[in-house]
Amino acid sequence: MYSHGASYKLKPDAPHDALETLSKNLVVPLMEKLLAEGAIHEYEIDTEAIHTEAPSSFWIFYIAANAEGLDKVNAGLSATLKASPLSGPAFASMMDSSAHRDYLVHTNATYK
Repeated sequence: MYSHGASYKLKPDAPHDALETLSKNLVVPLMEKLLAEGAIHEYEIDTEAIHTEAPSSFWIFYIAANAEGLDKVNAGLSATLKASPLSGPAFASMMDSSAHRDYLVHTNATYK
């Protein structure tokens, strides 16, 4: 299994409901589809309860079943952006791209 995480920071002028809007219209539908297909085992959209980072920071994590699952996530993202061409620019318009970071590790996990 592989755990992938991505950190993001909203721009100061992003709408107050930017994360909720992006989650509802872009991230959650994609992740739910990948979850139903078995490409991923779980996903999270996290914000801090105690702010040690900038308050506008958030993270998207998922655990892929295998390396092929990572490929399916990338293909799913590409298909989502192709089907809704304004989603990518909308997401990018609200993000401070200089703060973006990705994280990928091989994971040993057990789900019961």
